[in-house]
Amino acid sequence: MKPIRLASNRPAERFYRGGARIAAFRGERESAPREPEDWVGSTTTIRGEQVLGLTTLPDGRMLRDAIAEDPVSWLGPVHAERWGSDTRLLVKLLDAGQRLPVHAHPHDDFAASHLGRTHGKAEAWYILEGGVVHVGLREETSVEALADLVSRQDVTALLGLLHEVEVRPGDVVWVPPGELHAIGAGVLLLELQQPEDLSILLEWEGFAIDGPGEGHLGLGFDLALTAVTTAARSPAELAALVRAAPLSGSVFPRAADRYFRLERRPVRGASVIEPGFAIMIIADGTADLDGEALPTGATVLIPAAAGGIEVSGDAELLIARPPAP
Repeated sequence: MKPIRLASNRPAERFYRGGARIAAFRGERESAPREPEDWVGSTTTIRGEQVLGLTTLPDGRMLRDAIAEDPVSWLGPVHAERWGSDTRLLVKLLDAGQRLPVHAHPHDDFAASHLGRTHGKAEAWYILEGGVVHVGLREETSVEALADLVSRQDVTALLGLLHEVEVRPGDVVWVPPGELHAIGAGVLLLELQQPEDLSILLEWEGFAIDGPGEGHLGLGFDLALTAVTTAARSPAELAALVRAAPLSGSVFPRAADRYFRLERRPVRGASVIEPGFAIMIIADGTADLDGEALPTGATVLIPAAAGGIEVSGDAELLIARPPAP
């Protein structure tokens, strides 16, 4: 098995605008107005869909099906022994063509108990183009207070609850399950997350979605909002959530390691990518892989059976992996 360069996988008609920055980053055609996400190496479907969101391999198979047929070769024997064909990872490029709504994602226990899902949705971002993000409560609140703001769609008050932080390229943002957040307009980021599409929306005005019907995951807001963290984040805690990434090595806080891992790898000459299932993104420059020049924005799927991969050139790589088994 060898590394596989992936084409874009941009689901159409998402509920928010964006996509042009992804197209520019990947050197591809201009996107439709609501293609703000590229689901890279995805074995996950959009909630409620049977196929949409899944990655198709060059040979025409769905990546999900290929891994299910041979999890050891794709994911490695130790991973497959513990988790079977579950990749434990979803990677996205995300372009916020408009500010995203205030929302949160459930944790594992809530998702299992109330939604019958294997995972909740922890996520973390590596910022490619900066702007403003809103993350974490400035003051402690209550489920009842949140429910009141949601029912009245008081967007000013909802945003006012959150810390507003300016982020720059190379910053990382850790968003634990339950944490309220919103990505500001103009931000382009690489997102690692658990492989689920589960969002609790606290606002929906101006978005192409039925918030009252879909924003609570079919549970009703009284229950869904109990999955939201209502404790405040101190300045010190906020600094642990949003920070500059180190120039090389693991970039996310240690708390994220149980969910996924991201390595920043500068390449000046030759470098060997260690064996194991991974998704590699060329964040900047040009890298050579098996004689193929990979420009900025290229994405590569690396099966575990490919072994160590030698990459050369002058580039910065981002290497996304599942948690260590």
